[in-house]
Amino acid sequence: MSAWIDLYWLPLGAGGWFVRRNGRVYERWSAWRTHRAPLDLYHSALMIRADDVTYAVEMGPVWNVADGDRGVLCEGPVGSARLGRLRLFRYEVRCWAGGAIPDVAEAVHSPRRTTEDPAVVATVMQALEEVPPLVWGRDEVRVGDMWNSNSVVAWALARAGHDMGAIRPPPGGRAPGWRAGLELARRQP
Repeated sequence: MSAWIDLYWLPLGAGGWFVRRNGRVYERWSAWRTHRAPLDLYHSALMIRADDVTYAVEMGPVWNVADGDRGVLCEGPVGSARLGRLRLFRYEVRCWAGGAIPDVAEAVHSPRRTTEDPAVVATVMQALEEVPPLVWGRDEVRVGDMWNSNSVVAWALARAGHDMGAIRPPPGGRAPGWRAGLELARRQP
């Protein structure tokens, strides 16, 4: 295959206890607030093959990868624009040629091939160049869902015309932020 996109579902906090524990607290609170049972939380990432190069697409803190050639597409603030002035509270979206997804070994129901159409792959790559650097963890799209890595993945796939109704988190799980990405893509021409 010369072109493809694989979607990975990583359990929130894969590889680290701090995010995992806080994610569970968040999900219990969210489930209580919306009168439903708590679900497993997932973080999405992409591996894309285009022009004989494989790219790792993910969102992460600006300070956790030292490689200067990590394919940074944009940076945005975490929590609030004011906090985002500090490096500690900034994220970056990466489309890293030859890169890897951290903790990919913990991925669930993955990889899920979303396309092998070179034109769709090219459209996703182009969309990624236009990712809006919204505030991570905030509902700037105003749909009751925060902006995060799931938003970026959903937004890019939807912008490229994927059948988003066919792409879902693993059974018994949810991907906070997914709906924000879908809605922003729907609103844009």
